[in-house]
Amino acid sequence: MFDSILGYEGIAAGGGGAYLPPPMSSVPMPVPAQASSHPEWHNNIPSISEGRARAAFEDYVSSKCCYSSAPVRDGVITNMESFNTYRYRLETFTEYRSTEWCQEPYTGQHVDAGNQRAPGPWEIAAQPPSYFTEHKETIRVPYTSSIKKCNPCGGLGRNPCSSCTATGSKVCSECNGSGQCPDNESCNKCDYSGREKCSSCSGSGFHKCDTCDEKGQILVFINLKVKWSTEGDDFVAQDSSGLRPEKLGKVSGKVLFSDAQITVYPVLGFPDVSVAQASERLIRDHQVKYTKNSRILQQRQTIELITITRVNYTWKEKPYVYYLYGNELKVNADDYPATCCCSVM
Repeated sequence: MFDSILGYEGIAAGGGGAYLPPPMSSVPMPVPAQASSHPEWHNNIPSISEGRARAAFEDYVSSKCCYSSAPVRDGVITNMESFNTYRYRLETFTEYRSTEWCQEPYTGQHVDAGNQRAPGPWEIAAQPPSYFTEHKETIRVPYTSSIKKCNPCGGLGRNPCSSCTATGSKVCSECNGSGQCPDNESCNKCDYSGREKCSSCSGSGFHKCDTCDEKGQILVFINLKVKWSTEGDDFVAQDSSGLRPEKLGKVSGKVLFSDAQITVYPVLGFPDVSVAQASERLIRDHQVKYTKNSRILQQRQTIELITITRVNYTWKEKPYVYYLYGNELKVNADDYPATCCCSVM
């Protein structure tokens, strides 16, 4: 039913084809120069006061319905240690393209297949959204639209009713086809004929063909489906605070470095070697992974300083610890000693 169109051979019908590899770029990749030193990379770790630490702890405990406030009220802070860690984030804004055959009832739409060569999937103009914004768009491929006879109905615009085998009537359910009721009276439901009008097709023997909407013809064409997506990866440098690294995924940090261009280059000269290594590895991985079946439109890399403060305190002569981290001063207190109010005297 579908024509063979140059550049679109073997594509799927209605199910969504695989993403198509973009053409090779003819622009050579420039070689990055040695990065200059960034003084802000060497900033001192910001510290917080004991008052702010206690206030954040109090807000955290008050948000927990089964936490007693006694450790906050009576606990004694014995030591506060400041730590820092770095989060490197790479985001790649990509454009994916796929094609599929589609069809719709023919009602006089423009037909253009064969008028001239259909443009290739990556030759069709599509306006991307703002960078790093998710979006999808469907575009009908020019010079692929043609008229075909509707296969399900054979071009008739209707299909036989399966309930009555296209006769328009069925055996009377009241008299079972005899024309008479059990009391030997004539059957009024079928007017003595033994058959009644089919309720499924209203007696016509046929149903409207939904594929062509009774037109008998369909328009077939190729749709180009374009998807813009942001692919991202994070790396968090190890620290010695003891806070579980996954906790840091929900907070923001102080941005020390930000760079956005079509293709970013590994960060050079960063004081934490593991961050520089992660930058090189992730950029290489993204180039390999996202150039096979998509086109990279923009990349963005950032380095954030995430502060962590470990607060040691005692309550009832026993030591405990909680953490404050991120710009939001989120609190983590896994060993909070009074998690059930009814148990505290």
